Amino acid sequence: MIEITESAARVITRQLSKRKLDQGGLRIAIKAGGCSGFAYTFAFDATARTTDQVFEGPGGVKVYIDPRSLKLLDGTVLDYDDTNLMATNFTLRNPHAKSTCGCGESFSA
Repeated sequence: MIEITESAARVITRQLSKRKLDQGGLRIAIKAGGCSGFAYTFAFDATARTTDQVFEGPGGVKVYIDPRSLKLLDGTVLDYDDTNLMATNFTLRNPHAKSTCGCGESFSA
């Protein structure tokens, strides 16, 4: 299960509209790498892949996650941090992350 906050949903909706992908969703995946072992990746896709798990949030926004990534993302809260004008971005409160790097883009499990 992935929880999507209102703030994240607003940004997803806005970005999908901007890209003319109104029926699409945000893809979140995990890849090996980064300074802590795993790194998050984000992309906007027109449709889910057949093996994706699709999570819906406020306003019907969709988040797509592949099965391998879901093992390390299950229980995560997707939010959007706009409090720092120099670096606004999606944030993930991941219960599987044992530690994160200083930039917040990678983690260890």
